[in-house]
Amino acid sequence: MYPKVKPALARAWRDLQTVQFGVTPAHAVVFGPLDNAAGGFLDLLDGTRALPALREGAAALGLPEGHADLLVRRLAGAGLLDDSTAGGPAAEAMRRRMDMVERLRPDLGSLSLVRREPGGALRGLAARRAVRVQVRGLGRVGALVAAVLAGAGVGRVEGVDGGVVEPGDVAPGGLPPDSVGMRRDDAVRQLVRAAAPAPPPRSGPAGGAGAAEPGLSLVVVAPRQGLAVYAPDPAETADWVGSGTPHLFAGVLEGTGVVGPLVLPGETACSGCLERDRVARDPAWPRLVTQWRSGRGRAGPSCDLGVATAVAGLAAAHALAFLDGRLPASAGARWEAAVPELDWRRDPVPAHPDCPCGAARSGEGERTSVGREPQDTMAR
Repeated sequence: MYPKVKPALARAWRDLQTVQFGVTPAHAVVFGPLDNAAGGFLDLLDGTRALPALREGAAALGLPEGHADLLVRRLAGAGLLDDSTAGGPAAEAMRRRMDMVERLRPDLGSLSLVRREPGGALRGLAARRAVRVQVRGLGRVGALVAAVLAGAGVGRVEGVDGGVVEPGDVAPGGLPPDSVGMRRDDAVRQLVRAAAPAPPPRSGPAGGAGAAEPGLSLVVVAPRQGLAVYAPDPAETADWVGSGTPHLFAGVLEGTGVVGPLVLPGETACSGCLERDRVARDPAWPRLVTQWRSGRGRAGPSCDLGVATAVAGLAAAHALAFLDGRLPASAGARWEAAVPELDWRRDPVPAHPDCPCGAARSGEGERTSVGREPQDTMAR
């Protein structure tokens, strides 16, 4: 074991006996009591010393016998320690790809905040490498989502769309100007390849040639026509609901950015629940949405670059949280922001009892996440 205080958390003394690791309430930890010698011991936890060397260093600082082990256990229990040798075979395989690890160092820092066990961040990055995500719709939003997911270490990112890249699809971080006229799926394939820190892993559990692709972990639904996100057609998502494939909606319609809901089939509200809820609240909705879906009176694109980029970033962050094993705030809800105020608001999407998806029967139709105050690990 080579303990190391997680570098993602800033450190400051609250008083003469108490250290706070972290600035923001979501991840800050208050740790103590510590005297000057124990505070000096924290500086030794840089990942270069094994426990025997740390015990020697603690003795040189005047700490009593056994105190080094006690502090290491307490820090590890508070989620404040990493270990440059921990994480098992998956983490060790990542360490052998130092070019990729260095490229993803900021992502590892973020992962270390939610995967609190030593070696957890590298193990989480290895898990990202193993998943397969499909982005359906490759305009300003979808192409950027695909690039961000690939750049964050997701091993297999596929783009699905028809037609060719148009000038209005071009966006910084997304499709480049020289892709205009290319097939959209080909252009995004190149974009994903350029964004990824390493080539995708070979298919199959053993990486053998010809082995089957892994199943889809998530579909990001980002159609260029924003109505299909704002008012998704349940018929178009029925196969995903039936197969149990998680899917997340993201897009822009009339200057309004939308992220969510994240649909976990049978657990959280789906597009069928959303449509039934709207019909209950607005009797004219079926007539209106039928006309809009038919193309009659359809408005032209109004997806400004700032909103599109914000939607893509938020959608990619929620997708990564889900792929990392967490439940983002888009599960059972959608986030909306409209120009010019751009005030993001959360709109719960209740599971409808008449929807065949079954989410209402599971009791999990809407899920929420909450923040917290800094964790207090003071000894009593």
